[in-house]
Amino acid sequence: MQSGHMLIEEPVRLASVLAPTKEKFFPSLTKIVATLGPKSRSVETLEKCLKAGMSVARFDFSSFDSAYHQETLDNLKKAIENVQELCAVMLDTVGPELQVKNATGEPIVLEAGNNVTITPDCSKAASSEIFPLNFNGLAKAVKAGDTIFMGQYLFTGSETTSVWLEVKETSGEDVVCEIKNAATLAGPIFTLHAAQVRIDLPTLSETDKQIISTWGVHNKVDIISLSFTRHAEDVRELRAFLKSHNLGDTQIFAKVEDFEGLEHFDEILQEADGIILSRGDLGIDLPPQDVFLFQKSAMRRCNIAGKPAIITRVVDSMVNNLRPTRAEATDVANAVLDGTDGILLGAETLRGPYAVDAIKTVSRICGEAETVYNQPQEFKRIVRSVPDPMENLESVASTAVRAAIKVKAAAIITYSTSGRSARLIAKYRPTMPVLAVVFPRDESESSTWTTNGIAKARQCLSLRAVYPVPTNPNDVGATSEASLKLALDYGKKIEILKDHDRVVVFQKIGDSSVVEIVNIGDVV
Repeated sequence: MQSGHMLIEEPVRLASVLAPTKEKFFPSLTKIVATLGPKSRSVETLEKCLKAGMSVARFDFSSFDSAYHQETLDNLKKAIENVQELCAVMLDTVGPELQVKNATGEPIVLEAGNNVTITPDCSKAASSEIFPLNFNGLAKAVKAGDTIFMGQYLFTGSETTSVWLEVKETSGEDVVCEIKNAATLAGPIFTLHAAQVRIDLPTLSETDKQIISTWGVHNKVDIISLSFTRHAEDVRELRAFLKSHNLGDTQIFAKVEDFEGLEHFDEILQEADGIILSRGDLGIDLPPQDVFLFQKSAMRRCNIAGKPAIITRVVDSMVNNLRPTRAEATDVANAVLDGTDGILLGAETLRGPYAVDAIKTVSRICGEAETVYNQPQEFKRIVRSVPDPMENLESVASTAVRAAIKVKAAAIITYSTSGRSARLIAKYRPTMPVLAVVFPRDESESSTWTTNGIAKARQCLSLRAVYPVPTNPNDVGATSEASLKLALDYGKKIEILKDHDRVVVFQKIGDSSVVEIVNIGDVV
């Protein structure tokens, strides 16, 4: 049976549901981004996260300071060295986040129907009657009838410490709201989000610039997640700032979180290296019935552009539970069928006690969904979207994917110094792993693989199906035969290749790009 994004053969698929799951070295082609924090920062836990399938480690500067994150990153480096796994580093900016501080930390009990005043006067203590906000422009931005959400954590649907407010009136810089649901707010800081309201704050704050210019520069971060990206100019501003601080190779993933980002999505996609669909805030800005439409539309645009799309908020219940709900498991699978390149785990790995289990569970769900992903249909759709004449490199990359599927290749192998060939192959949604041999451009860019690695190789870890092959400075300028052996040896080591397998090799020879089908047993 073939339907939309799903490809199923009955009764084989139904019977296979009852069969034991086969463990693979790569549980899924879909990448897992894990947010590191109190429950996932020890060396031992990080080793388990890497083995479970974490490809990108996210450092969220909305929580904890640079010193705390540096300790976590140092632990990650030790874990990488211990298990010989590679992991990209993502710095997530704070952005224009609105916060109410509860200095005492005492719970605040709110009753539905009562009024509460939001004020920029931070000298006042938070109570059931007043909320001091770190922004003095809210009264100018909202109007009567607007909806405001506030809670200890971003709204998930399962949190018990969140409240919905309706704006009744403004008085000077104060906003008077009616409490719509009874709630108890707990914790020292509450996040505030005004639905479909333009907030006059810069996307890249001075705090973000300070963090990037210090922590980001010191650690040569691979990816920056630009929170609350609302315009293409936001991406251009960050890219200029990165170049001025010798981080020109750092990739920018635009985090689309509100209606302004949706309005300018196509322009943002054109400027960014990837997109993160932040469904937590979007779930507040959009009516519930429209969230899935945005997800499908945004992913389709990312797929056609050949840029990674990563979604958030998939297994929120695993913050407190060992297993996801049925709806969450289905949501993850549907995201894969929609074309996501990666899944971002937030609170599940940041503060949940089941960080490793969350990574394993999501990876397994993704792997199962990939087996019924309708790749032929998506391949044709992406090819049709490319204007004629298709660039030579992309034409050969798409041919490599098609050939690999036709000959049932175990993997596709490509060589690169920039990662571009790997990105083009990933664009056409291969059904097998892509082993990308990413050589350093020169010795100054490379180091020992187990410590810093190669930035371009690490960035490949955000691409669906792509796994970089470890190299070192001695491999620069290697012959095609030596490069192939390097890839094959690595593939055998991680148990995705066997002596009788076939692989498809995509490489540039001079000014030409070529595809070659290789039987591993024929390679000495």
